[in-house]
Amino acid sequence: MPRASVREQIVDAAFEQFHRHGYNACGVKLITDSAGVPKGSFYNHFESKEALALVVMDRYGETRHLEKLQTPKTAPLTRLRHHFDALAQDIVDFGYERGCVYGNFSTEAADHIPAIREGVKTAFDLWGNAIAAVIREAQDAGDVTNTQSPETLARFLLNSWEGAIVGERAAKDGSSFAAFFTVAFEVVLH
Repeated sequence: MPRASVREQIVDAAFEQFHRHGYNACGVKLITDSAGVPKGSFYNHFESKEALALVVMDRYGETRHLEKLQTPKTAPLTRLRHHFDALAQDIVDFGYERGCVYGNFSTEAADHIPAIREGVKTAFDLWGNAIAAVIREAQDAGDVTNTQSPETLARFLLNSWEGAIVGERAAKDGSSFAAFFTVAFEVVLH
């Protein structure tokens, strides 16, 4: 198997370190040490830590189980439930010790680093649009009320989901996820 390029080693290490420790706790040296590359090689591939963070956000987006929202021949609300079930399982698999990279970056860096703020906004918009499309299908099928727009419901679900992650990182017992699933699927999307 060919060895990963230095750039990919840095991205892989940054993905792991940002997800584990957050944006502010990760300096370039920690990332390059984790990648097993000299610190100077970082700047051959990235203009800044912020630029690397944007690449990590794109990579993280690929792990958000968006494909579950597009499963053919599966009812829209079932697809939406499978999507959030998979996301919850990811958090459980990490022992409730890692949150969402988007949420973490938003709380840590979005207020004072415009590129991070814009990257997080774009990520949430893409994710929200994918969820809204499924909700629209459910509304068209008569499975979800039309009293709110799909976009409003999707944004509410994303915000609720991010809050549930925060709750789980504190409680580590599944209670915040249980509350999310109950309210989201038995009240909001009813």
